[in-house]
Amino acid sequence: METEDAREGRPLVKNRTMEIVVALLLLALAAIVIYDTRRIGIGWVEGEGPAAGYFPFYIACAMAIGAGVTLVQALTGRIADGDDTFVETGSFLRVLTVLIPAAVYVGLIGFLGIYIASAIFIIMFMIFVGREPAIRSVLVGLGVTVMLYMMFEKWFLVPLPKSAPEIWAFAPPALKNGIELYLDRSLSPVFAPIHAALKDIGIFLFPDKK
Repeated sequence: METEDAREGRPLVKNRTMEIVVALLLLALAAIVIYDTRRIGIGWVEGEGPAAGYFPFYIACAMAIGAGVTLVQALTGRIADGDDTFVETGSFLRVLTVLIPAAVYVGLIGFLGIYIASAIFIIMFMIFVGREPAIRSVLVGLGVTVMLYMMFEKWFLVPLPKSAPEIWAFAPPALKNGIELYLDRSLSPVFAPIHAALKDIGIFLFPDKK
């Protein structure tokens, strides 16, 4: 029966395979660049110099030639270490344990904002990947998030992407008072009952006045 160590050390893909895949990707990229640069112009414009696509076109041509040579060598078995292992199963799975959470984190930024997403990412990563205690993970996740907020929003004055809850949480009191006054005056027939109902169930849109 195959042991766990044997499964983790099993070759997943060889160098030759990866050489072929990368060469094909580079050829596709070069083809796209060549097509688009020909559309915008690759020649010499009188009185102006090279057109916008002049240098990208020739760089793409050089890239296509290099990728084509690599592809031929890989297909004909002329790569010296082509049969060597590019990555083992265990190593690839360890990469995925970092790559997949990172991709989810990036996706969450658009919905939750960078601060809430960062806190969730750090806490979950420490608990499920680092096997750290939950309390320590929460403290570190919240602490790092607060430091990020102070560093970028207060010290560097560089606003980072925020979600609606974050925008409201970090909004200055004057802005909250202005919004409340606007809602009370212009939307009072609609807003007042909703605001009262939310307060009845413990949800305060304006915590300072609850």
